[in-house]
Amino acid sequence: MPDAPQPSLARFITFEGGEGVGKSTQVKRLIASLNRESVQAVRTREPGGTPKAEAIRSLILQGHSESWGAGAEAVLFAAARLDHVNNLITPSLASGKWVICDRFHDSTRAYQGLTGGVDDKLIRALEELALNGRKPDLTIVLDMDPHAAFERVAQRAIEDGMPGSVDRFEKEDLDWHRRLREAFLAIAASNPDRCVVIPAAQAEDALEQEIWDLIVRRFPEVIGHAA
Repeated sequence: MPDAPQPSLARFITFEGGEGVGKSTQVKRLIASLNRESVQAVRTREPGGTPKAEAIRSLILQGHSESWGAGAEAVLFAAARLDHVNNLITPSLASGKWVICDRFHDSTRAYQGLTGGVDDKLIRALEELALNGRKPDLTIVLDMDPHAAFERVAQRAIEDGMPGSVDRFEKEDLDWHRRLREAFLAIAASNPDRCVVIPAAQAEDALEQEIWDLIVRRFPEVIGHAA
């Protein structure tokens, strides 16, 4: 009798949090750490990750959809997510690759739902459609006071040679970003098995180490089964 197939060790990890908390940097660093352990990992983002989803990202972040309202934006995010899940996330996991994603469905719930006022029934319906049964194994919520995060965003724009340049969501006022922070914390509190909140106002190296320690504790197969 043939041996039963072994379950895939691939894992789906998402990073969430407000603007300027360092998600993109830590996604890159986690990918590098996984590679050092001979773990294949795919880096992606939302909205985006596939050509169709990237086109929707450009539309939203440039502000072209702002006048349509938060509900319409939630639908656009769901359309991008469905394509992302079906054409990148699910195939990558099926091939044994980890997927590390900069934002996922929690961002729609936080931005358009809890902060933007979109009815929870619509948010839930869009999640059911777009996720197609796929949810993260772990969500890391990077938490920081919005005022400090604003300073990071401004410094990043200067370093990129584009002072004063902000996207559709970065331009919102401080009170809006405070509410966004509370939205992410509320999501984490409602999903304690999946979400872990980590303070982001620390040195990048220290934050990277805290995230890696979490990964090793949560998924010991990173070390035990890496080839």
